[in-house]
Amino acid sequence: MSALYAAAETAVRQCLALESDESCAVVTDDEREAIGEVIYEAANEVTDDAVIVRYPPGETHGSEPPAPVAAAMADADVVLAPTTKSLSHTRARTEANEAGARVATLPGITEDVFTTGLDADYESIADHSAAVREQVADADEVRVTAPAGTDITFGIGDRDFLSDTGIVHEPGMMSNLPAGEVFVSPETADGTFVVDGTMMPHGLLEGGETLTFEVEDGLVTEISDDEIRETVENAAEEVGDAAYNLAELGIGTNVAVTDLVGSVLLDEKAGGTVHIAIGDDAGIGGDVEAPIHLDGIVREPTVYADGEEVALPTSER
Repeated sequence: MSALYAAAETAVRQCLALESDESCAVVTDDEREAIGEVIYEAANEVTDDAVIVRYPPGETHGSEPPAPVAAAMADADVVLAPTTKSLSHTRARTEANEAGARVATLPGITEDVFTTGLDADYESIADHSAAVREQVADADEVRVTAPAGTDITFGIGDRDFLSDTGIVHEPGMMSNLPAGEVFVSPETADGTFVVDGTMMPHGLLEGGETLTFEVEDGLVTEISDDEIRETVENAAEEVGDAAYNLAELGIGTNVAVTDLVGSVLLDEKAGGTVHIAIGDDAGIGGDVEAPIHLDGIVREPTVYADGEEVALPTSER
């Protein structure tokens, strides 16, 4: 059995728990077809009601797929989406969940990340996620500091912390794969966050390289990087201030990820890291819709929930 097929079986059988009487839609694009095909093969071994749909890669993370793709997602019991650009923060994904589908998105997935990230103990990931979520669940305010210069405070308000564990066994659930994070869409935020891990379009930042973002009243007001600033400004031409929304605070809980590799999908899950995102939060409990969702990973954070330091899971070495 190839490593790719073994990873696909983990996704289909363990993570999504596809049954023989269920339908499965594998959604992929022209640049991730090989991974889409192997997931389809694994799904086809379980059920006769499996399909694969392919479309050109979206322009940005959060771009809506073509209408026929969205329709296939909404009609399926199980959806797996290995795509170049993320479908996590799209109406298509939300509507599929609302229709009862179990959904796993695999944005920006590569063959190396697929085989590495699916070789994990997802019960352990779920346990670490539960431990972090218990510490932050009732917090009104969460502060994050880090050696590179991050010092930002999030007002949680009435928003709920959610878990992404990779175990997607109930109707209407969704997860990224590879998985492992506790996250929230805060109502507001103020301060500075400095990305010194991974952020697109740059990938893994070189030693000493950082990206700095200033935040006031829940909006990003300054961006040190020209390329990221241009991406946000282009989105703002379509949706205004929504493009500058401070969308997410996430805490990585996957202790099997021992090193950052340059894949946001994998690196944001690394135990002992934090990621902060700009743009759309409607898919994760917020109320802002935007055509972008840009995650940046912060190394060596300290997290405080209402002033109490949170014990973060650390990667296994």
